Amino acid sequence: MIRRLLTLGEVARSAARTALLATAVVAVLYTLTAAVTYLIVGVRLTNSIDDRLTGALHGIARRYAYDHQIFVFTPGAFPGATRAERLAPPIIVWDVNSGTQIQASASGLDLPAPDRDAGAPQTVTLGTEQVRITGQKVGADRIVVGSSLASVTQAQTNLLIAEALIAPVLLLAVFAGAFAVGRRAAEPIELARRRQQELTADASHELRTPLAVIEAEASLALTGRRNAQWYRDAFGRVEVETKRMRTLVEDMLWLARLEVRPTAPGTADPVDLGVLAQQAVDRFRNVAEVRGQRLSLAASDDLAVAAPAEWLDRLLGVLLDNACRYAPEGGSIEVRVEDVGGRVRLRVDDSGPGIAESERLRVFDRFHRASDSPGGAGLGLAIAAAVVRSTGGRWELTTSPLGGASMGVLWPRA
Repeated sequence: MIRRLLTLGEVARSAARTALLATAVVAVLYTLTAAVTYLIVGVRLTNSIDDRLTGALHGIARRYAYDHQIFVFTPGAFPGATRAERLAPPIIVWDVNSGTQIQASASGLDLPAPDRDAGAPQTVTLGTEQVRITGQKVGADRIVVGSSLASVTQAQTNLLIAEALIAPVLLLAVFAGAFAVGRRAAEPIELARRRQQELTADASHELRTPLAVIEAEASLALTGRRNAQWYRDAFGRVEVETKRMRTLVEDMLWLARLEVRPTAPGTADPVDLGVLAQQAVDRFRNVAEVRGQRLSLAASDDLAVAAPAEWLDRLLGVLLDNACRYAPEGGSIEVRVEDVGGRVRLRVDDSGPGIAESERLRVFDRFHRASDSPGGAGLGLAIAAAVVRSTGGRWELTTSPLGGASMGVLWPRA
């Protein structure tokens, strides 16, 4: 559990770093987008004002052509003017004579001398206000029209306020989403990495003992002459440790294969679990007989499971090996294969010490032993758990009617 919490903590920190990076990227992109939007809005509104000013100039030119007079222009329509050319507030008109004097102004704002020759649209400052102006020659005079940019400034200000209000909400949502996705994506990877590290560390620890025994026996054999019995005993101990190492390596290879292919092949043929159970019981009958244990099997016919036969056989071997190891001399072991509500259940009961409630969550951990009984490297139930998980089964760990452990697995019936 502690390892699990440490792993989740590392995943959370990794996800937080990823989320912060994603949020920073979005913040930069959002800032650039907001700036571009701000500029585009200003340009488009300014262009709209320029169009109105140009329309106003055209309207004044038509008015001059109509009555050949330039005078203080009042808001409203005029003969021959189109809708775009009709003047209305906030259009401002300056009538400038050839001596660069303002003859009349509809706004009361004074147009500075440098701006009285305005041609193409430009922005000037009149007092404290930004004004867009444009002008052209009309008859003997020069007409300059203008419009305040207050509406443009107000629109851009409103846009900035909206963007500023949206930014924290957007960035918070991006961080939360990236954190959730990053944590979900990184957790399996981090768990796999941690499990690999733990497997390497635990395997090194388990291999250290047999290697130390073999090394010690070899060193003693080389230090001097020994009698034949000593050599036979030494080689016997080396053989025991070598078998232990081989079992450990085989178990690790099984786990590695199951992790590479974590699910059973979709084309796996249905396997009669009762037949496999009978074969496994036959293999372990002599093991039980040596210890005076009673090993029995009760299996219904035609109960098939869609899973590789090799995997199910390995699962049966692990469960029977554990039952024979932990059941006392003269104890009992019962194997059952039965139909339970349309599902297939395999159950192995023994009369051993059972599994404490506190150990049931850890009994499938690699290199974990629920008791101090000799033998085994603590990988058997880890392999069994991987097989059950890969074949779509579900564990049932309870207390056996025989007084020991009851280890059952439920599968969908093929």
